[in-house]
Amino acid sequence: MQITRWGNSLAIRLPAAVVEALSLKEGDDIEVRISGDRTFIIDRDQSRMAALESIRRLRRPLPLGWSFDRQEANERR
Repeated sequence: MQITRWGNSLAIRLPAAVVEALSLKEGDDIEVRISGDRTFIIDRDQSRMAALESIRRLRRPLPLGWSFDRQEANERR
């Protein structure tokens, strides 16, 4: 991998094998962790998936007979 300047930051290019192994595409978030003296681990960022799972666990059924009324919701009081 090669380190290059990107604005005021430094960036690395990921080899195609890493991109393919992690099924990455442009715009994906990754996590880079230091795992040893001169070693690091690259993995998909799981924080978004963890947040979505937390929200799913909190989901409760709507009360029987409840319906959403767009006009009422947008009504100015």
